[in-house]
Amino acid sequence: MTQNLPLGAPLARWTPPPRPAHDSLSGRYCRLEPLSRDHAAELHAANQADASIWTYLPYGPFPDEAALADWIAQAASGPDPLFFAVREAVSGRALGVLSYLRIAPEAGSIEIGHVNFSAPLQRRPAATEAVTLLIGHAFALGYRRLEWKCNALNRASRRAAERYGLSYEGVFRQATVVKGRNRDTAWFAAIDAEWPALKAAYETWLDPGNFDADGQQRVRLSDLTRPILVARDPEAL
Repeated sequence: MTQNLPLGAPLARWTPPPRPAHDSLSGRYCRLEPLSRDHAAELHAANQADASIWTYLPYGPFPDEAALADWIAQAASGPDPLFFAVREAVSGRALGVLSYLRIAPEAGSIEIGHVNFSAPLQRRPAATEAVTLLIGHAFALGYRRLEWKCNALNRASRRAAERYGLSYEGVFRQATVVKGRNRDTAWFAAIDAEWPALKAAYETWLDPGNFDADGQQRVRLSDLTRPILVARDPEAL
């Protein structure tokens, strides 16, 4: 006798999206450029402000510009991860790095990671816009799921994920080993059905009218994205 077991919804109209091209993406506050050795000097200079940015990454810090340039040449040589440098509009300098990774068109899934923003970029509109540019581009290409994963001890990254409206999905215990230490990995994600509401929240927060004469935000992005979350990170409660 055939059992009537539950199945997922059919995806009759869905087709796998293309892999993202390694092209520049521009916003109001920043420009994402394909990462290359040419960015090493500006990135190395900016990174000197705070060495703690390397704490939860599997590489770095780098002793000098040449070592960073060599790492960039290796890391940015392939299609996955797909690395970008963040060039802030105000200063005109490259101040951070982030990437797409675990790009799986056949599943419609893509991740944002390797986020490494120097102190001069942190807590600035350009930093927020850099991430939202990648999120928006992924959904525009037709991806169904956008992931964010981080060391479970990285409270700042967990807060950032929730601020961007990415819902908490749990912790994978003993997921990997980084720099000789255990790493539990916290998972966050957004899906395509949530993108219209996320897009509206991002546009509202990034609007110049949301900042006063001193550059202080009038409305917090987390207040705009919180209603979109389907699950909260218990570390944030």
